[in-house]
Amino acid sequence: MKTNLLIRLSMILASFFCFTQVNSQMFVSNNSAVYVNNQVVYIKNGLELNGANSNFYLRNEGQLLQGTTATSQNKGEGSLSVYQEGSVNNFQYNYWCSPVGTNEATTGNSSFGINQLQDVVTTTTSTAITVLPSSNYNGTASPLAIAPYWIWKLPATAASNWVFVGASKNINAGEGFTMKGTAGVNTTTVNGIQNNPGSKQRYDFRGKPNDGTISIPVLHEKLVLTGNPYPSAIDLSAFLMEATNSTGIAYFWEQDKTNNSHFVADYRGGYGTYSPMGGSGNGIYTPATFYSYDRAGNQGASTGTGGTYERRFSPIGQGFLIKGKVDGTVQMKNNYRTFVKESKATFSEFEKNSAANKSDSNSSFLSNIPSVSGFDYTTVDTTPSPQIRFNTLLNNEGVRQIVLAFNANATDDVDHGMDALSTSLNTPADIYFVMQNREYVIDAVQFDINKKIAIGFKNAAQANYKISVNEIINFTDSEEIYLHDKTADTYHDIKNAFHELSLPAGVNNTQFEITFKKGATLGINEVVHTNFVMYQNNDTKDLIINNPEQKELVSCNLYDIVGKLIFSKDNLGSDAAYNFSTSGLSDGIYIVKVNTNEEASVGQKIIIRN
Repeated sequence: MKTNLLIRLSMILASFFCFTQVNSQMFVSNNSAVYVNNQVVYIKNGLELNGANSNFYLRNEGQLLQGTTATSQNKGEGSLSVYQEGSVNNFQYNYWCSPVGTNEATTGNSSFGINQLQDVVTTTTSTAITVLPSSNYNGTASPLAIAPYWIWKLPATAASNWVFVGASKNINAGEGFTMKGTAGVNTTTVNGIQNNPGSKQRYDFRGKPNDGTISIPVLHEKLVLTGNPYPSAIDLSAFLMEATNSTGIAYFWEQDKTNNSHFVADYRGGYGTYSPMGGSGNGIYTPATFYSYDRAGNQGASTGTGGTYERRFSPIGQGFLIKGKVDGTVQMKNNYRTFVKESKATFSEFEKNSAANKSDSNSSFLSNIPSVSGFDYTTVDTTPSPQIRFNTLLNNEGVRQIVLAFNANATDDVDHGMDALSTSLNTPADIYFVMQNREYVIDAVQFDINKKIAIGFKNAAQANYKISVNEIINFTDSEEIYLHDKTADTYHDIKNAFHELSLPAGVNNTQFEITFKKGATLGINEVVHTNFVMYQNNDTKDLIINNPEQKELVSCNLYDIVGKLIFSKDNLGSDAAYNFSTSGLSDGIYIVKVNTNEEASVGQKIIIRN
């Protein structure tokens, strides 16, 4: 009777209901299956996949929510099967957290190993992967083969060292792990998705589904690799806000996908940072600054920047780092589980999209999201938090972005789940907000036009910095944004241009600050700004510079938004007007800087649309 009931239930789930609830527990007998297509199933208590051929298929964004309030009640030798796609080739890492563990008859969560991953054949059948010898570093897409050499985890240990896993089944529920992708393509297509069109490998996670409260050990000042351990999305913001033994911030690994080498010295990567901003809205994410690494894995020069992703809801399989605030544990709970499909519009991305993607949702509030907690998500305003994003070009190489956010509940001190520490260590050059003499990439404050925000710089040798406002979002309380050099007592407009400075080796946490109004002493740019009119004529595709006082111009330089030089015109004379063609440039924001023979300079942002 149970078998017939479950077969009937699987047909219902696939065809009609968007939310199906099982009020107690679900039993799937041997040689029976539940098939969930693009829908969600809620089980109040445990799931028993009784026999080795008891199967529970989650397909086409299908997800499983469970209401167990303590430890997992799931058991059985059968398997839940759910797909997830990586986003890298065989030379780069994804960070994962498995939604399943080993098939075991005993009740509770079990550990995971990569040999539980399978290669998709049809909607219900998959084949075992090949686990390559430890001497083989390159996974393949067809047939699916994984190189265990790249499987590592980062648990809470005194040394905070990475622990080699390989093909072992010792990844505990709630522990994240690293895994490189595969080379080649796999043309098998299921549910309209190809197994691997290139650098996007699909994996079938099969095993006993994780459930219930999962304790994750943390240590003071140590990073831990964890992630979403369930076969459903989770509300990452809710988890971080309640994880009070951590800093309440999540870090996501990003890597330059043009790298085609296994040598650490060729890596280009870093950590993007997500702050839930006190649990309000969808939080703030600042992209990774890519760094080079030496053979020992130490960070070197900055080389680029990562993408911008929506992180409020973590999809199935997503791994991320958290940092301990004290020795203890944080708890992942069913209460954080939600039915959110993966897309930027739903604020849930597994690092698959290109840089600078933002939510394109037209609604200012979240939709009615099914969740274990019963929280009314329609009350969550999706309007981005008021913020100023600063970009700094470091030694004309990579870009560091830091974010100043405005929140009515923030303080000038460090706030849990708001202010985000930097993960960069011993870099040749870096910029950050200074709080308690520490380095932050996100600083949340209450706005006050008289407020001064400390900015710090550190560099191992003399370094060049070009700092400017990259973007202002939902913030109109101040017309002016300056970098104040307290030593020289000069104010430099970084809203309309960038300020370039060169600093000697060392740490400088006291000389500079961000202000919203200028003091008595002005920077050179402020004095001469009214002498020039600079604008972009997009109809004629020309940059126009009017010089009504016919100042003698030494140079005119055009930079992209991060301060990289696009072109330079020298010894221009003292004409009343100048036209420079911009027809060959990409659309975007640029910065014009004009220098006179009086050693004065002025900058202006323009927008080019070709």
